[in-house]
Amino acid sequence: MTTPAPRTVLLTGAAGGVGALLRDRLPAYGYALRLFDIVPVPGDPDAIAADLLDNTALRAAVRGVDAVVHLAGISQEAPFADLLTSNIEGTYRLYEAARAEGVQRIVLASSNHAVGFTPRPAAPGVAVATTTPLRPDTLYGLSKCFGENLASLYADKYGIETVSLRIGSCCPRPRTVRMLATWLSPADCARLVHAALTAEEIHHAVVYGISANTRAWWDLSAGAALGYTPRDDAEIFAEQLIAELGEPLPDDPERTHIGGSFLTAEP
Repeated sequence: MTTPAPRTVLLTGAAGGVGALLRDRLPAYGYALRLFDIVPVPGDPDAIAADLLDNTALRAAVRGVDAVVHLAGISQEAPFADLLTSNIEGTYRLYEAARAEGVQRIVLASSNHAVGFTPRPAAPGVAVATTTPLRPDTLYGLSKCFGENLASLYADKYGIETVSLRIGSCCPRPRTVRMLATWLSPADCARLVHAALTAEEIHHAVVYGISANTRAWWDLSAGAALGYTPRDDAEIFAEQLIAELGEPLPDDPERTHIGGSFLTAEP
């Protein structure tokens, strides 16, 4: 199926950290944004403040849009009951609303923590592919595995196209040495989402969401196939970060596994 470039996009989780970065940058690519969050969005009185479990509000939010960028949910480890409501049932409700309203393209915020127990490549230049088996490092990561599998089901069964973005660390600048590999700059985040919204011949694609980092662990070829060309590199921050924080110890999860400190996180 060929999907025309969307114009009106529903952005869920618009008040969150990544949502704020995208709502400032996506309009430059020609999108009119409809904003949705459980809390008010600063500076936008027209934003929809509602819960994903509010079917009436969610259907109204989805109605008439060309695509959805779904960021809403809990973005760290949490009690399972909270993740079940927000990340699992909320994502299901979003897909059901999209199906009911005929929306054919969703960009889903997944996470590197869906594969967090995957060991980091030992050899330089070796990259982890998007086809690596799911190995969540937390209940949060498990909820992202659910999201990816839900997207696959709705692609196969209902023809809803999804690009699942396994986002690394999206922030203005890396804050840890691990982030020298996992950083996704705000500008590259917008480039990636734009590519995911406009790519043709999508069924369900999984893409790692990072910049063109010199120390990257992940294969970016799936993103390149969508038209994503990152321009930023966390290496410009490396000298200062390593001088301030030092390198992780050899047995530190920050060095040994994709998920880093999430491996030891408790709900």
